[in-house]
Formats: sequence, structure tokens, C-alpha cells
Amino acid sequence: MKRALLVLILVFSLPATARAGNVTMVWRNIPLGPRALQAADAPIPFDMLGLHWQGSGTVSYRTFGKAGWSAWTAADDDDGPDSGSPEGRKTAGWHDGSPIWTGPATHVQFRTVGRVSRLRAYYLSSRVVNRPTRSLAIAGSPPIVTRADWEADEKIVRADPLYAPKLQLAIVHHTANTNDYTPAQAAAIVRGIEVYHVEANGWNDIGYNFLIDRYGRIYEGRAGGMTRNVVGAHALGFNYGTVGIALIGDFQNATPPPAMQAALVKLLAWRLDVAHVNPLSKVAYVPGENEKWPAGKVVILRAISGHRDVGPTECPGNDAYKLLPSIAERVAKTGLPKLYAPVVSGKLGGDVRFQAQLSSSLPWTVTVTNAAGSVVASHAGSSQLVDWTWSSAGAGRGPFAWTIASGNDLLPATGTLGGTLPAPAPAPAPAPAPPPAVNLLTGLVASPSVLTLGSAGAGLVSDVEFTLGEPAQVTARVGSLQLMNAAAPAGVDHFQWDLSQLADGSYTLVVTATANGQSATQSATIVIDRTLSGLTATPTSFSPNADGVEDTISLGFVLTQNVPVQVTVERAGVTVATVFNGQLGPGSQTIGWDGTSGGVVLPDGQYTAVVTAPDPLATVSLLTPFAIDTVPPVLTVVNGAALQFQLSEPATVTAVINGQTLVSSEPAGVFSFPYTGAPPTSWSLSAKDAAGNTSTTVSGP
Repeated sequence: MKRALLVLILVFSLPATARAGNVTMVWRNIPLGPRALQAADAPIPFDMLGLHWQGSGTVSYRTFGKAGWSAWTAADDDDGPDSGSPEGRKTAGWHDGSPIWTGPATHVQFRTVGRVSRLRAYYLSSRVVNRPTRSLAIAGSPPIVTRADWEADEKIVRADPLYAPKLQLAIVHHTANTNDYTPAQAAAIVRGIEVYHVEANGWNDIGYNFLIDRYGRIYEGRAGGMTRNVVGAHALGFNYGTVGIALIGDFQNATPPPAMQAALVKLLAWRLDVAHVNPLSKVAYVPGENEKWPAGKVVILRAISGHRDVGPTECPGNDAYKLLPSIAERVAKTGLPKLYAPVVSGKLGGDVRFQAQLSSSLPWTVTVTNAAGSVVASHAGSSQLVDWTWSSAGAGRGPFAWTIASGNDLLPATGTLGGTLPAPAPAPAPAPAPPPAVNLLTGLVASPSVLTLGSAGAGLVSDVEFTLGEPAQVTARVGSLQLMNAAAPAGVDHFQWDLSQLADGSYTLVVTATANGQSATQSATIVIDRTLSGLTATPTSFSPNADGVEDTISLGFVLTQNVPVQVTVERAGVTVATVFNGQLGPGSQTIGWDGTSGGVVLPDGQYTAVVTAPDPLATVSLLTPFAIDTVPPVLTVVNGAALQFQLSEPATVTAVINGQTLVSSEPAGVFSFPYTGAPPTSWSLSAKDAAGNTSTTVSGP
């Protein structure tokens, strides 16, 4: 009861809280002291984190969840609207970090490098909705998850969309997010990005026009029509006349999975075809100002470009960026035949020239019709280049509609000449629908529905959410345990309760809302199963290179009964190794692994250990991240006299200065070794990373 009451007070009283549909966001200013490492208890349990900071320095963070502390991650700066846009440009003096999916977490630590004068953290809880995701195909598009189906919150959209007269190119991004998420979590990530872009960054709507998850599902981004040239907020100075497509994940050192690549090809092939843009062409673009390009300078870009081509960023990551030329080749071969770059020049009353390019030599026709739909001129040809001049003397002032077409399999180009054609007559308005009845209590979800002890000391916490149609008195019970009896406002309500006092078993959560003499009740099943708990990976980074240092990893966990156990290793959601599969008894268990699969050592990278144990109550799974790292850190001298050095990755640095041995943990980048003794007459340093790899020793003077 005490814990439940505490969370209730917290959620209802936070001044810096935003609620939007399935997403709750709270922000806090983080105090910056004399030390670079700052720690903070999160004001709410969260699964996404975004950072804003001021200053020329950088910010890194790590989060604490059921699997313990995550690896340190550098916050990525997010380009926003253009100067002069109604959305405004990036907040003056602030870096707007991209929102990152962290998974369920309760604590966060921050680390700054260089000058950071202010730091603000945005904690987001984006509810995972486990229901089938529907897709819609429109006008020959690939299947796309619409805003309605990923449950965009239209109430928070700040303004109507803006449109460019034509689409010139596509800009590919990555969200710099985790690559390890479930299909349901992918939609939650999209919802969180929308809320962060609007409520934290102050943009009109989600910045991207489309997003693609690692399963190959495409999501509609900014509202305004998927076939229209909606101006997004994804690339400062280059938002007008571009389509921004974000790959959900971090592809700096990871290749987008095949399903994601295939979806990107299909989406680009369709969207560029709608705009009649040749995916292999070069585009002359005149941008607004950003940190890479001055305003007004003509920039030559590929029709399929990466975010780094237009801004000072590593987006869409090295591995994704390397793929773009081959992606463009695949796009060019998809959905043929196609028509590119239609141009109409000249004036009515004189010569009007129609030009275009086809993907191959084909029969084509150019047709001009008047407002009544009657053909006033036409011409046919057969070639790859369309080029016909219409002598329009005597045809009148129009308006006329023109079409360049080539059979039923090619998307024709259309336009108008000499004014505006009359709009089609509107359909009669439907009779007004009766006002919907208020549903007092709907949408009860308990997540996770199977509670277990993930990490040592972690409680059995259930995240419960429901929607009230109007303010009501709400009670919640699990068996004889009363969790809540309090007034709650209308809308989506989100609570957490620790059910550790309950024994293992299957329970029914019953929530009742009462208002104006009426009541409504909903229930959900919760299973408490402590069969498997306390999964750890030791060390969290190891180097299976047979050098005798951290060559293996130990996966530890605790069982309360004799059950079949499977231990697997995943990378980007794909199982790459089975470490153990057999029966184990109660007690502490340790499974060792040498980093191989089928006798072959797996490549360096981030992995996830998954332990699964089925029992009569449920099938319990625990996950913990770890890394394979066989590359030693690179330690270089920047200024030996000032004891200033540079590291290629975070490491523990051992220094012998004037015969005195000192040890310090240092981040990646340039650092000054913390030494306060007499001026150094001799020094030597070496660095060891978390996997036990040791650098070459540097010494001086």
C-alpha cells in the first residue's frame, strides 16, 4: 500500500509531466557538479530517454533495469525544423538528443565530456500494446502501419501540415536506438518518438515522414497524407521537398537486417515513383542554413541520401550509410516500368513542350484535355525519352489538364496548364452520428503479465494502465490485497504496484471505477513465478581470443525447482548460439560460454543472453546484455607534458608517474590523467577495456 500510494502521488503531482495516449513523459533538470559523472533516480519508471543539453560538450548515459546497468551510450543530436518554419528552428543554444528506447528502467547515470552547462532529461514510459498490427496499402504502396493503427496521439499535434510543391529526394536516418526490440515495442518506440518530438522538442508533429522497424514494418510518420509532399522536421535546412525515412535502431556498427532493407527498398521505390524521381539521379538542392551548409548554397545530392550528407551527424550510421548506393540500385530495379522527371515548359498561346524520361524504351502518349474532359491535343511515340511540343495557338486560356502515360503498369505524370480546373463536386455530408456513450472504464492492461525476479533485489512490479471516460473513484484488488482506493481523473491512468508479498500463483487483478452512481469493472490475469531469477553476465564484456584474459563469460541465475532450461544467445533479436539445453535442479546455476557457435567464434558486437524455463505456471524468460570485444583500446598521447591523452573507447588506465602507480577509469576521447603530485619527470600509461583487452603502453617524456 505504501508503495502504491507513493506512485499515485508522484504521477498526479509532477509539474513537468506530459501525458499523451499511451505515453507518459516527465522531464527533470539534472544538477551538474564538479564531477563529470552524475547520478539520478528517475522520477518515473521509464523505457525511453531523451536528453537536451547546452554547451559544446557531449553527454553519455547508462540506465539501470532488470538486467543491471546498461553500457554507456552517447546521446545523439537530433536535427529539427528549419529557420523561418512555424515550428521554429532548434531551441537556441540547446542540443536536442534523439529519444532512445532503453527498455524498462528505474535509474540513470549521466557523464559529460567537455563543456556542458545545462542538462535536461526526458523520461518516457511508452506502453507496449500486445495486439495485432494492421497495415494498409494505398495506391500501389507497400503495406504501411497507419497513424491510427500505431495509435498516434492526434490531440498533441500543434499545427496543420505544410506542403512542398514537389518532392526532390529522400533522406535516410536511423533513430540511434536499440536494435533489440519486439514487434509490440517497435510501435511503442514510434509513439514515444512522437511525444518527445512534440512535447520535448516543441515540433508540430513527429519529425520523420516514415519509420521502418527491424521486422520490415513501415510506419506512417508525420500526418498530412502519405502521397503528399509533407514538410517534416528531420534534417535542418533540408526539410522542404524531401521525405525523411528513419530506420528504428542504431546502425553505426550494425547492418540493417534483410527485412528492414527490403522494406526500405519497397518504400523508396513507391514514394519516389509517386514523385517521379529517378533513384539513381543527382539533385541540385538549395538548403536553408545549418551547421554544415550555408543558406542558399547549391548542394548536389543523391536522390537517396543519408542524413550525414546534409548535416553534421553520423546518422544513419556507418553500416547503413554504406548500403545506400546498393539500396538505390535495388530501388531502381523495383516496380518497373517508371516515368522520371516530367517537365512542362512554355506558355499557352504558343509552344508548350512536354518532356520526361522512361525507365526503358516504351510506347508513350501525351494527352491534353479541357475542363469538360474533352481531348484537345495528343501525341504518341515510342522511345525512352518523351519529348513533344504542342502548338497551343487558338486553344484558349484553359484551364487544361495534361497526362504523360505509358500503359497500365506505369504511374502516369499529370498536371494542369492555364489556371485551376474545377474541383470535383463534394460528396453529400453524412447525417451527424449520435454522441458516443461514455465508456467509464476501458483498456485495462497489466504489463508484464508474468512477474518474476529479474535482478537481485528487484521487486515483482506490475505496470497497470486503464482509461477512464470521466473522473471516477477507482479501486484495485488482487485477491484480498487492496492496491488502490483513490479518485482518478478522466483519461489514461498509469500505475505501478509491487506484488512481492504474494506467493507464486495465478491471480486476477480487478479494477472498478465508480462515477455518478454508475460503476464499471475490468479484470486482467497476473502470474507470479519466481522459478527463475537473478540472471547475470560476468563479465559484461569478454574477449574470446585465447589470450588467457576474460576469454569466457559466465551466465548465472537461480532456480527454485527442477525444470528444463534453455540458454541461448541473440544478436539483434536473432538466435546465433545455443549455449545449454537440459534439465537443472533448484539452486544457483552457472553456465559458461566460450563465445563460439558451431566451433566458430562470433564477431565482436552487442549480444543478449536469454534464459528460458517452462514450469506449470508459466514459461519464464530473462534477458541480459553483454558484449564480445577482442579489439584492444588505442591509447595515444595528445600532450605528454600536460598528461593529456586520447582513448578510442572507455577503459581503465594504469599510469606510473614519477614511480607512483595510479589507476583511473576514463571515457572515450581526450582526457587529462588525474595527477596532482610533483611535475612529471617520467610517465608510462596503458589502458584495459571492460573485456580485458590491453593497449600498447605509451611513455615519456
